[in-house]
Amino acid sequence: MAKGLQGFSWTMLLLFCAIQELGSWAMHTEVEGPGLGEPGDPALLASGRVKRGWVWNQFFVVEEYTGTEPLYVGKIHSDSDEGDGSIKYTISGEGAGTIFLIDEITGDIHATERLDREQKTFYTLRAQARDRQTDQLLEPESEFIIKVQDINDSEPRFLEGPYIGSVAELSPIGTSVMQVMASDADDPTYGSSARVVYSVLEGEQHFTVDSKTGVIRTAVADLDRETQDRYEVVIRATDMAGQLGGLSGSTTVTIVVTDVNDNPPRFPQKMYQFSIVETAPVGTAIGRVKAEDSDVGENTDMTYQVKDEEGVEMFKVTTDSNTQEAVITVQKPLDYESKKVHTVVVEALNKFVDPRFVDLGTFRDQTIVRVSVLDVDEPPEFRPPSNLMEVQEDAHVGSIVGVVTALDPDTANHPVRYAIDRSTDAERIFDIDAKTGAIVTGKVLDRETAGWHNITVLAMEADNHSQVSRASLRIRILDVNDNPPELATPYEAAVCEDAKPGQLIQTISVVDRDEPQSGHRFYFTLAPEATNNHHFSLLDIQDNTAAVHTQRVGFNRQEQDVYLLPILVVDSGPPALSSTGTLTIRVCGCDSSGAIQSCNSTAYVVSATLSPGALIALLVCILILVVLVLLILTLKRHHKSHLTSEDDEDMRDNVIKYNDEGGGEQDTEAYDMSALRSLYDFSEIKAGDGGGGPGEGGPGRNPASELHALPQWVQSPDLDFSVFRDYICRKVEQADEDLSVPPYDSFQTYAFEGSDSPVPSLSSINTWSSGSEQDFSYLGGWGPRFRQLAALYAGRRGEEDSEES
Repeated sequence: MAKGLQGFSWTMLLLFCAIQELGSWAMHTEVEGPGLGEPGDPALLASGRVKRGWVWNQFFVVEEYTGTEPLYVGKIHSDSDEGDGSIKYTISGEGAGTIFLIDEITGDIHATERLDREQKTFYTLRAQARDRQTDQLLEPESEFIIKVQDINDSEPRFLEGPYIGSVAELSPIGTSVMQVMASDADDPTYGSSARVVYSVLEGEQHFTVDSKTGVIRTAVADLDRETQDRYEVVIRATDMAGQLGGLSGSTTVTIVVTDVNDNPPRFPQKMYQFSIVETAPVGTAIGRVKAEDSDVGENTDMTYQVKDEEGVEMFKVTTDSNTQEAVITVQKPLDYESKKVHTVVVEALNKFVDPRFVDLGTFRDQTIVRVSVLDVDEPPEFRPPSNLMEVQEDAHVGSIVGVVTALDPDTANHPVRYAIDRSTDAERIFDIDAKTGAIVTGKVLDRETAGWHNITVLAMEADNHSQVSRASLRIRILDVNDNPPELATPYEAAVCEDAKPGQLIQTISVVDRDEPQSGHRFYFTLAPEATNNHHFSLLDIQDNTAAVHTQRVGFNRQEQDVYLLPILVVDSGPPALSSTGTLTIRVCGCDSSGAIQSCNSTAYVVSATLSPGALIALLVCILILVVLVLLILTLKRHHKSHLTSEDDEDMRDNVIKYNDEGGGEQDTEAYDMSALRSLYDFSEIKAGDGGGGPGEGGPGRNPASELHALPQWVQSPDLDFSVFRDYICRKVEQADEDLSVPPYDSFQTYAFEGSDSPVPSLSSINTWSSGSEQDFSYLGGWGPRFRQLAALYAGRRGEEDSEES
């Protein structure tokens, strides 16, 4: 094969040479003027026209070359080449130097690698001719193409597999199922390598395939899904138009036979039997029946119906969409005493019928359902089921409102007893006769309090109280005229002092709790005690209202400022009832326009002469005053609580704690010693000890003074601790009686003060145990740090001595 290809290449080379001689395939390049060639090229810089040209043709190379020598592709040649080797040929572009090599002297091109047209069909390269000595470009660079020639080395492939198609059952012969397509990577424009034909390898009994298009069609007309619902068909694709030596590939096509409604529904049984108790409520399911259908999907959807008239009246059939079952339910109440067995004809038919298969037979089926009614002990039934009664509100206690009747529907016909469900009549307004069912009033009725009463009446068998029936009964209380009319409100009117006769003062209306069927009609007159009234008149407007007018000219507030006008109101009955109401009329001062200014020396109406802005400012001022008052009250309360907390007899508040050492003996302003001085008021201690009277040391002593007096102990040979004992006892008593205070003691005991102190203690708690602790002169010997303290306490001691003297 390599030799054949080599001969072919030489033939092509000779053909190229012949074409070159003829000049039909020569490509000439004409360069005009300077600047189009490379700089320094004398030929291109010369004036005039210079003819140069490449000589070659389009090259071809066969793919999949398996020879050991490089494959000759072709030759490039310039017409300026005189064969003396002065011209150097080079190529660049796709595969140059790797796949394709060129002989620099001869221009022969060889392929050094095995090429595959399915990967790359052609290569684009550029050729150059240069002077070997100067490396100057003799010809303009030109482009050429090397095409890879195809051979039949790729078999057809089904790229879109796996294939799944479908066809309806009972489809006619030649029905298209689906189309398969194979792809061949060979060159479709060269030979028959890419021409594919199709054929069936397996499944040709039921299906065929078009050899050119790959369309699969049915080969038979009796495909039955119920017999076989799936077929596996093997399709083969062969190139070279199916000729000997062509390559082939195959694929498996799954063809699913879809269902059509070609099977009618069929009941497995011709008769079904069910039973149900007679007390079953309407809507109770009796049972289910189902017709079988060999089809699938929506072709099995069914509709059930009752065919006989008796069954349609007593029973109802619905279709369960999930299970396609017929659900038989009770449509009317059953009665064992009336009929013990019911026969129902149920028909099933397909919901979707295909008209193409109507000739196969009727697509419906029927079955018989027998329903047996079971007897049970039933509660009594109310007859007739009337639930409305009426009674006058003035009916006496024990009056009959109405009678209810209930009967036992069973054949035994047990006697019935009646009762009222007291949860619906807790006040026992009505009673019922247990044997006759007569309902009577148990209390006096009042329509204005309750116009309707809803009670529940119970009916039960005399010997079996578990069989109970209930009936709701509404009792309407009929109105009688037992409430007199009254003025709608306690009317008050005002009249100006300069009023004129006939001026309207007030329009009045009345209310009546009764509701006569013909509607209200009220009559207005002045009460008999007001017949001598010459100040005001009353006019009945005939629309259940009346108007009060003045009868005199002017009124005087100084003489009489209030008038009481009694008005008599009568309704239309029967019987006619009346009441007397009083209209209060005040005499007021008015301005020239008739606006009321004041009544009874007090403002009656405030004239709205202020602008909106003034009103807003007034409201803001009032609000500010309220806030200030609240703030003052809060501060007072806070101050009071602060004083109370200071007066609290908690011994812990008497200890002043400070941890500031100060700035030295010269610092007299670092700490205010007046607080310490105020605690040690020796004059008060002495006065308290010396007086001994009940007003100072007795139980009536002020607790606030006791707080400050507690730590102010002085040296005395005969100290009286009764004061402290009484104080502690009182504090314990107060703490025990006051449950709101926290549970802590107000007196603390310091049992151990510490050890290794370089100086004696300054605490006033233990002053009674030493006779020298009140003499503060020894502080002067403690050093400069305590000099200021010694001066303070020494001065305090001197003042006390002077006071004692």
